[in-house]
Amino acid sequence: MRIAMIGTGYVGLVSGACFAELGHDVICVDIDPAKIDALENGEIPIYEPGLDEMVSRAIADGRLSFTTEVSEGVPGADAVFIAVGTPTRPEDGHADLRYVYAAAESVATAISGFTVVVDKSTVPVGTASAVTEIIARTRDSSEFEVVSNPEFLREGAAIGDFMKPDRIVVGARTDRAADVMREIYKPLTDQGYTLLVTDPESAELIKYAANAFLATKIGFINEMADICEKTGADILQVAQGIGLDTRIGNKFLMPGPGFGGSCFPKDTRELAASARETGAPSRIVEAVVTSNDVRKRAMAERVADLLGEPIRDKRIAVLGLTFKAETDDMRESPAIDIVGELNLQGANVAVHDPKGMDIAKSVIDGVEWAESAFDAVRDADAVLIVTEWNEYRDLDWKRAKDLMNRPVVVDLRNLFDTKVMQELGFIYASVGRRAVGRESERV
Repeated sequence: MRIAMIGTGYVGLVSGACFAELGHDVICVDIDPAKIDALENGEIPIYEPGLDEMVSRAIADGRLSFTTEVSEGVPGADAVFIAVGTPTRPEDGHADLRYVYAAAESVATAISGFTVVVDKSTVPVGTASAVTEIIARTRDSSEFEVVSNPEFLREGAAIGDFMKPDRIVVGARTDRAADVMREIYKPLTDQGYTLLVTDPESAELIKYAANAFLATKIGFINEMADICEKTGADILQVAQGIGLDTRIGNKFLMPGPGFGGSCFPKDTRELAASARETGAPSRIVEAVVTSNDVRKRAMAERVADLLGEPIRDKRIAVLGLTFKAETDDMRESPAIDIVGELNLQGANVAVHDPKGMDIAKSVIDGVEWAESAFDAVRDADAVLIVTEWNEYRDLDWKRAKDLMNRPVVVDLRNLFDTKVMQELGFIYASVGRRAVGRESERV
């Protein structure tokens, strides 16, 4: 099959490379000449494990190419995927669809022969119909059909999620369009992976409902962690106990500083806003959004609580800036709110991240940018672990302790056994567990 991918952001580039890996001929289109030049030279604009090797292999095999011209990429394609950004509109919480609509207008001028136009971007219910109306201004309805094919890619594990999917969802109105999508995904369905065909509206809502449900699990376990800290229960044991119930499952039950990234914050806000407008408000999703925003801002307070005194003029080392490990994505990262609050309280903040430093500099200021974790913790009065990078899990903490001014660690990812940290001589607090160390009674 011949595929055009409009947009070379996270979803577009990963999907395009994976489709090429499956044997299709893929051309990725982006309006940014610098990005296209970089991709043609093998420079990947995002960090995703294994993506650079996959892109290089597909280019070398002649299955993946790049262009800035829709007129070059779209004509003759069996399917054109729209994979552009849908950021949150700050004024009302809705997804900003201007880039999707602009892509649809461009695609309409370039398709030739019957073409399936695929909404790959995360878009609210009704977008497939809106895109259909846009293209129909230029093309006869017999020349195209718009389908919804939401992505379910976790940053840091996107290639595995694409190549070994839990499910493939296709929202189509006709068998003709559905059959094109079945052919595209045949290399995966032949391996036994499930392709679910629905109407476009259901496919669009499946994406939002799935992310909102997972975000709700995170919000729930974070609130249970708060209860554990007040009562002396251990959240890891609680999570294990409820996760053994097959109706609940053990995934997304790890407490932390709140969810971030390009999906959960944006998608929960959009779903809440859309639900209100339909007259069927989702009080649960609205509560999750509020709870998460409050939680991220409150995390900085844990440092002062553990120190037992204000943090003004104290050196605080923040380890981890990206919203999760194995990505350089800073979108909606808890670290942004946490560092901002530490700065407001007058702390001297040193930060480090294995992959996210360059991008972080565009959203965080007023900090020392440490070249290594050890540089960050040197002379620190406290260390705050925000992201669960293995580099921090495997750090020589005996050496780190010797470098610190005070052996205080606030671990927002529960990376370590409390007894081990106590034996190492740390004053150690985590999420949903008893703090340990000489001043643990202060937490």
